[in-house]
Amino acid sequence: QVQLVESGGGSVQAGGSLRLSCAASGGTFSRRGMGWFRQAPGKEREFVANITWNGDRTYYADSMKGRLAISRDNAKNLGYLQMNDLKPEDTAVYYCACTRQYGRVWNPDGYDYWGQGTQVTVSS
Repeated sequence: QVQLVESGGGSVQAGGSLRLSCAASGGTFSRRGMGWFRQAPGKEREFVANITWNGDRTYYADSMKGRLAISRDNAKNLGYLQMNDLKPEDTAVYYCACTRQYGRVWNPDGYDYWGQGTQVTVSS
C-alpha cells in the first residue's frame, strides 16, 4: 500500500511557474513508475506526464510538452512536477499516482495508487 500526498499547488498568473511535489509513504514507491494527471471541472482526468521507476525515461502530454519537467528522488520518496509558462487552461486539480507498469503509461487505469490532488489555478 502506497500513500501519496501532493503539495505545491496554488494560484498564479499566466506565464508563472509552480513546482508540485508528491510525497510517498508506506510502500515501494522507488520500484514504481509515477505519473501526474489533472482534472478540470466537467472534464475527464487527463494525462500530464510520467516517469519510470528509476527515472531513466520521462513522457509528457503533447499539449504541455516543453513547459514541464517531471523528476523524482527515490532516496526521499518524493516526486516532482515543474510547470512553467502556465496558462489559464492549465487550471485543474493535479494528481500524482503510482504504477507497476514501465514506459509511457497514459491511461489512468494503469495506476494503482492516487493522491488526493492539489488545486492549480492560473489567472489571465
